[in-house]
Amino acid sequence: MTTLSEIDKDDERYVQVLDKGFVGLVDWMGSDDAVVQAARVSYGTGTKKVQEDRGLIRYLMRHEHTTPFEMCEVKFHIRLPIFVMRQLIRHRTAQVNEYSGRYSIMTDEFYIPETFQKQSTANRQGREDSLDKIQGQLSWTMDSVHKNAYSKYEELLEADVARETARAVLPVSNYTEAYWKCNIKNFLHMAWLRMDAHAQWEIQEFAKAMYGLVKPLYPSICEAYEDYKLNAVRLSRMEAELTK
Repeated sequence: MTTLSEIDKDDERYVQVLDKGFVGLVDWMGSDDAVVQAARVSYGTGTKKVQEDRGLIRYLMRHEHTTPFEMCEVKFHIRLPIFVMRQLIRHRTAQVNEYSGRYSIMTDEFYIPETFQKQSTANRQGREDSLDKIQGQLSWTMDSVHKNAYSKYEELLEADVARETARAVLPVSNYTEAYWKCNIKNFLHMAWLRMDAHAQWEIQEFAKAMYGLVKPLYPSICEAYEDYKLNAVRLSRMEAELTK
């Protein structure tokens, strides 16, 4: 498994996320022009072009004509805690190949939050105020659990227990690694959901890092996405009636 120290700090394709994780944009296909090209084939020879390229992309995004955006793809090399990977894997339109604990030894690195917060009283899946007075104690407790779990994992391996079974003692804070590929249409949908303030903070950090690497490659697409999706407001029928 690749460690954070093995990533070239001068490699602009990679950014650090959380304490020991990273995201790297290792490959991509297409550009803003590829979306325009795919969209205009629908009009055929001799038909009037809708608008200039940027305007066409904005038109497609605003009216949710999404097929042309599937012409572009991005591929990431990503290292993240298993519980965060479980959230990313829910986006089933991506192609994923993850590090295998059946074939290889799991890493001895685990995620420890920089700050611990209380369970939210208003949101059953969220958190709120920081537990300032016992941060050090909580970090020590989690680190102790990690070390004990990995020690037991090593004992099982030494007893010749199969790797696929021995890994069961490791907590979901254990780091895993994967290659994750997706077309731009579905990538932006993932980013919209996972960068949202209601998403778990850790997956927000990964989604923001991924989006930050993609944006310079697709400036017109991302501009339209931010204007018509990310920062837009959608009204219900009742809310629309109120605005009248």
